[in-house]
Amino acid sequence: MRHFTKWSLAAVATAAMMGTSSLAYAACEDLTLGSAISFTGKYSTNGIHAKNGYDLAAKKINEMGGVKVGDKCYNFKIKYYDDESTPARTAQLLERLIKQDGVKYFLGPYSSATTKAAAPIMEKYKIPMVEAEGASRSLFNKGYKYLFAVLSTSEQYLASSVALAAEIAKKNGKKPGDVKVAMAFENDPFSLDVRAGVLDDIKKHGLKVVIDDKLPRDLSDMSATLTKVKALKPDLLLISGHSKGAATAGRQIKELKIDTPMIALTHCEAAKVTVKYGDSANGLLCPTQWAETLSYKGAAFGSAADYDKLFKASFDGYKNVPYQSAQASAAVLVWADAIKRAQSLDTEKIRDALSKTDLKTFYGSIKFSKAGNNIAKPMVLRQIQGGKYNVVAPSEWASHKIDFPRKAQ
Repeated sequence: MRHFTKWSLAAVATAAMMGTSSLAYAACEDLTLGSAISFTGKYSTNGIHAKNGYDLAAKKINEMGGVKVGDKCYNFKIKYYDDESTPARTAQLLERLIKQDGVKYFLGPYSSATTKAAAPIMEKYKIPMVEAEGASRSLFNKGYKYLFAVLSTSEQYLASSVALAAEIAKKNGKKPGDVKVAMAFENDPFSLDVRAGVLDDIKKHGLKVVIDDKLPRDLSDMSATLTKVKALKPDLLLISGHSKGAATAGRQIKELKIDTPMIALTHCEAAKVTVKYGDSANGLLCPTQWAETLSYKGAAFGSAADYDKLFKASFDGYKNVPYQSAQASAAVLVWADAIKRAQSLDTEKIRDALSKTDLKTFYGSIKFSKAGNNIAKPMVLRQIQGGKYNVVAPSEWASHKIDFPRKAQ
């Protein structure tokens, strides 16, 4: 489902021309950020969430007077093309943006698969990209020098649920080895990285795997896996399959009345499981890069809660702000910060400034390792309680206690 801003939404698959509604920033020159991102195809839901985040941050920066370099100021505008959720198309469109449109500064596509296609293009032309939606840790072991990611890497997504299951077992007088785990992961780069992180933590905590299913891409049916879950009665069920996988899981967990005590899955918010499945979504554990209840603050948007309020006022149809939108906004803030510190539009000077980023934002702290991934922000785990997403782990960030065991509705 597409969401339309209350202030303006440019046509998807074309340039998004940010409005110049005030004289305060109308005099600034335009500086174009480019992105090949998914408005159609498998990743379209999250692609549009990301676009909304990009657009909101660009508008905010422009309203604040743009980005000042010497005696000039620059307003961000963003030129988009629809990559149709296809990595090969992502690469083609980035070449077009660089060679035909003359774009020198880039925001990432949506998904690890398309970001993997984007990274070599950035290296080829020595042009920086700040990406917000490609979490695969394999993006950061290739020696790329022009790719910078604001988000936590994918192996961290469901790892906290494993630690939480072991902690609960100990409190209840059980050994970690008594905790049975069922896993269902889409066979794509992101989900397989999530799985790798889960396996590391299962080994660390000593839990027992009873189901380990790799499911086809474009996940639309999990009934075979869930039938095994009903038979083997695991204590923890872990699922990763992007938005479509989360929607499929939510629907079939409800239909098959799965009563596993703990169920954790990625992409809950983006799949709108609370809207689609009502009370049956209560108790689901959902990893998130960001939550509006966290105590993060920054100069542009204020607090996480302030951003949440502004986003909902700017775009129709959002009961919860997806973290995909928040981290997209953070990527634009990183660009503004780096250009300001570089005091130059030279891509090499900006790349060097990006590598030295140390920024506090509503989304959390952003500081890049030599590999380009953000090493300053943790993942958190939220549980759907009464239709609301409440942070339950790690304990230092928790706003609520976990409801355990989860009850099938």
